[in-house]
Amino acid sequence: MGRKSAKASERKLKRKQEKEISDQLWTLVKNANDVEKPLSPLVSFTKYVRNGLNVTIECRKREEMDEKTMNWAFELTKFYMQNTYEECGWGWRDKDKMNELKEDQAIFLIARDENAAPVAFVHFRFDLDYGLPVVYCYEIHLVKEVQRKGLGLFLMQILQLLAIKNNLFKVVATVITMNDVSMKFFMDKLKFIEDDTSPDDESYIIVCKHTKHNTNTTLSLT
Repeated sequence: MGRKSAKASERKLKRKQEKEISDQLWTLVKNANDVEKPLSPLVSFTKYVRNGLNVTIECRKREEMDEKTMNWAFELTKFYMQNTYEECGWGWRDKDKMNELKEDQAIFLIARDENAAPVAFVHFRFDLDYGLPVVYCYEIHLVKEVQRKGLGLFLMQILQLLAIKNNLFKVVATVITMNDVSMKFFMDKLKFIEDDTSPDDESYIIVCKHTKHNTNTTLSLT
């Protein structure tokens, strides 16, 4: 009887500890989402002036996105991704992609040129992914005229810094394996690695880049 009681107590204690850790991890995500202006600690990253570009970068939450910019982001995504979605077997539906962009937790980095026209964007979210607090990159697209000038790398560096600033564990993205441009961008240029959560024998992989906060979950929460 005593052994059973001891085991039950151990299980109860373990569940309590797991819940406490889960609650603290959720708190990290909540705190990140509660920041009114995510780029405010990264003032030096609101401008990109190099390689012939003079770009201003802003961060907008879903409710701050005007319809014109949202429609532009959708059309740019469709231009680059519709064929890939169809060829890999996912299929493409305008409504589904627009709904994804309009999710309440969606946050956007918008890069604008000297005429205030949008030239690149990143759709990302602060979220729990398989129990870990992350910055999840849903989309990153640049118009042709600003590609191969370092802007994409710069925007992804902002995501990495946002993860660090908010004590999140990694930046994560889903990459369709047949998309050679995306694979090279994430794996070769950004030095992302395949995540532990990446599935086998699928048309996509999950890639990630860890922050220092992912070295030890317990220590990260103290």
